[in-house]
Amino acid sequence: MKNNDTKTDNVYIIGHKNPDSDSICSAIAYANLKNITGTNSVPARLGKINRETEFILNYFGVAAPIYLSTVKTQVSDLDMDRIDPVLPGTSIRDAWLKLKENSKEVLPVETADHVLTGLVSVSDIAGAYMSMPNCSELSASGTPVENVIRTLNAELIYASRKSLEGSGKVVVAAMSSDGLDEFIENKDVVFTGNIKSNQKKAIESGASCVITTCGTVISEEIIRLAKEKECTLLSTKYDTFSAARLIYQSIPVSFTMTSENLTLFHSDDFLDDVKDKMLSTRYRSYPVVDVDNHFLGFISRYHLLNAHKKKIILVDHSETSQSVNGIEQAEIMEIVDHHRIGGIQTGSPIFYRNEATGSTAAIIASLYSELGITPSPEIAGILCAAIISDTIRFRSPTSTNTDFLAASRLSKIAGIDIDTFSTRMFDAGLSIKNFSTEEIVLNDFKEYSIGKYKVGIGQVNTTELRSLKKMRSQIMSFLEILGKREQYNIIIILFTDIIEEETEALFVETQKGLVARAFSPLLDESSFHINGVVSRKKQIVPKLVSALS
Repeated sequence: MKNNDTKTDNVYIIGHKNPDSDSICSAIAYANLKNITGTNSVPARLGKINRETEFILNYFGVAAPIYLSTVKTQVSDLDMDRIDPVLPGTSIRDAWLKLKENSKEVLPVETADHVLTGLVSVSDIAGAYMSMPNCSELSASGTPVENVIRTLNAELIYASRKSLEGSGKVVVAAMSSDGLDEFIENKDVVFTGNIKSNQKKAIESGASCVITTCGTVISEEIIRLAKEKECTLLSTKYDTFSAARLIYQSIPVSFTMTSENLTLFHSDDFLDDVKDKMLSTRYRSYPVVDVDNHFLGFISRYHLLNAHKKKIILVDHSETSQSVNGIEQAEIMEIVDHHRIGGIQTGSPIFYRNEATGSTAAIIASLYSELGITPSPEIAGILCAAIISDTIRFRSPTSTNTDFLAASRLSKIAGIDIDTFSTRMFDAGLSIKNFSTEEIVLNDFKEYSIGKYKVGIGQVNTTELRSLKKMRSQIMSFLEILGKREQYNIIIILFTDIIEEETEALFVETQKGLVARAFSPLLDESSFHINGVVSRKKQIVPKLVSALS
């Protein structure tokens, strides 16, 4: 992923990498159970769904879990500072009041279609305001009349068809009309008091806007003249000094905001990257946007100290190497598994259910029963299918009576015959026709840490062992490439014929003799043979642990 773009309280229920049917179906079923019992849960997968699992989900009409590439902490996991954006035409006075009301230092500025276009800060407003009285900023900024009316709390007497954009300077007519000629120019904005002659002079001189102060009542004669000359007329109750001071607060934030080279983050950015960027800059707050550049909030350095870890539940594994990337940054809530206890550590006690069954699905089925909940036919179906898959229809040495009883009970709820269904399921999943060498090797591949050794073990259940033997040279070449690329000390691929119940294993190793310690005698320097259906969990990993530890 780049994951969800907003923080939620969801718990992600995750199987292992290179997921098999037990991993996928157990995650779906357990998420369903957690949701029934009041925990917002989302099933997730860490890889492609294989053909067998695809058949199971399609057969029972169940959606595949979402794909999750990492659970590293992201910006979306932070409690951002929220504030509503303002439009570019908002006056700096309104922006200032909004900042003051929310005790903030920075405001986001968004376009009408909600795209972040800039930021306006207290220092931006203060700097702009301090430099205005000696300039023609009101004109240059394209200040709309609406902003002036709002800022001065003015009454609109007449609205000219002309805007204030392109207007001249701001003039206070504080002398007799005879002396105004050298001060008032075309398109100026002129403040007058209640002196009618000054109002008339300003309009006749070409002012774009005349503003009377102190609540002056404007005569009909002046209104007619304003309409004739297309001059906007306003009346405010502020005194002249206050009004002249305030008018500069009506300019739009677009004139003062910072809009270029914004340092911002996206909601799916990882905190590791955010920290590095913050270290190289010195801003108090950083805006966060979504994929459409819509503003979501601000983050600061202190937010990084209180990030919410993603909550996860692991099913069908407890090995860090088999789990989701970034697991060290997540909060593990529970583990439900039927394998050896791996190297995952938690910061506090958790619910850990580990049983010596042939499948995790059988444990999930037991959890439904213990809570007095009957799964739906769809959930019962995928659980039953996962048990059949992981126990190879109860032929695997890992299969237990618990698996058999659970599958029998679930098949009745789902309305399926185990023998008929399993034949169809295995036919759909066991064929390796049109599989590439990489797909054959990595279809069901798990990584283990055994002492100082990094070990990869894949397993292929098939009815086409003879065809695989013909591909031996290609498979061995790929194993050599994979071992060097991922720095494995040992890679073993098990090819099990579930009809003849025999297994042939191919392997590569960085140190000669490692595999022979556990599986002697070898057929040759890169293969060995085992009679019977083989369990990676029960017959391969324990022997390697004993030999290599």
